[in-house]
Amino acid sequence: MKVVIQRSLKASVEVEGKLVGQIDRGLVLLVGITHEDTEEDVTFIAEKVANLRIFEDEQGKMNHSVLEVGGSLLSVSQFTLYGDCRKGRRPSFVSAAKPDHAMPLYELFNEKLRDRGLRVETGTFGADMKVQLINDGPVTLILES
Repeated sequence: MKVVIQRSLKASVEVEGKLVGQIDRGLVLLVGITHEDTEEDVTFIAEKVANLRIFEDEQGKMNHSVLEVGGSLLSVSQFTLYGDCRKGRRPSFVSAAKPDHAMPLYELFNEKLRDRGLRVETGTFGADMKVQLINDGPVTLILES
């Protein structure tokens, strides 16, 4: 499992011109799932996301988690995180999980975040989405299980 985390001041996702998810201060999560991912991977990454200290304290140090600052999450499924561009000019997506494996794990991931008391907005799994965000910092990190 691979998640690109972007600290944001505000973010939104649209599908077919309709707003389907929107947050103010928090994290945008671009979520990729591969064939070998399990519930253990989902639990590990959800725990990391919820408790990762990437929000600044009064001294300007990254010392607070999204939980501590009362932030929200915008979770967007993104199979292209497993695109392999090492050969040729067109990415290969053979490492990305098929929807029947990826979708339940993506939904479980979002549920585990909600279980930790976080507000989670989402895009639409498998849809062509338009994501907008104001990256705060900018702070962008990659988590992998």
